[in-house]
Amino acid sequence: MQTPYLPLAGLRGLILGVANEHSIAWGCAREAHRQGARLALSYLNDKARSYVAPLAEQIDAPIFPCDVTVPGSLESFVEQGVASLGGLDFAVHAIAWAPAADLHGRVTDSSREGFGQAMAISGHTFAELGRLCEPHMGHGGALITMTYHGANVAIPHYGLMGPVKAALEGMVRYMALELGPKGIRVHAVSPGPIMTRAASGIAHFDELLATAQQRAPLQRLVTQEEVGALTAFLVGPGGSGMTGQTLFVDGGMHAVG
Repeated sequence: MQTPYLPLAGLRGLILGVANEHSIAWGCAREAHRQGARLALSYLNDKARSYVAPLAEQIDAPIFPCDVTVPGSLESFVEQGVASLGGLDFAVHAIAWAPAADLHGRVTDSSREGFGQAMAISGHTFAELGRLCEPHMGHGGALITMTYHGANVAIPHYGLMGPVKAALEGMVRYMALELGPKGIRVHAVSPGPIMTRAASGIAHFDELLATAQQRAPLQRLVTQEEVGALTAFLVGPGGSGMTGQTLFVDGGMHAVG
């Protein structure tokens, strides 16, 4: 019998952002598990726990609460997750949020408070996660976040999240510079549009899906599994010589504008 190829065997990772079976974070968790990684997952609150717990059972992963708007919550999640795994090799950050009024309006009209909240939750938490994970990655590791092509070009209805994701991609480059000497690699993965609970909050998201499918060179939408496969590659041995990049898995949409 042929031995299965498990490139992530022995690696331990934290996955933030699983909300339900449609989450990009769940696609990443499922693929990392399939490739041999041991994982710990976060859930937002008691309501979310009922959706996340059955998924975690499928991959034998412990779950811990994490609401990044609550002081100390992210610190507690990292501490509990690392303790449960006995160490840490990678973390995947797949959380984003903006107030609906600011998200659905013009960037020009966005409130200072709403912009600050969106930036803190969707962007700065990745830096916080890096700071918290760094002491546990004495032998190197990988940090991955999720972005979107709206960081690079203005996309109708993506609104406030475009500038926020642009800042996040800049943060990836600076974190790669700062953490590289310790062997910690940092990347942003940029999927094409996928219908998730978070995406449903974007106005006219169905139009965005249709446009992507029509204009992308592959003429189709991408899947959770494809995003998970790229993420698993980046945190594993195949991505050992790479850092500081935004990598697209969008059917080629980024190449045609």
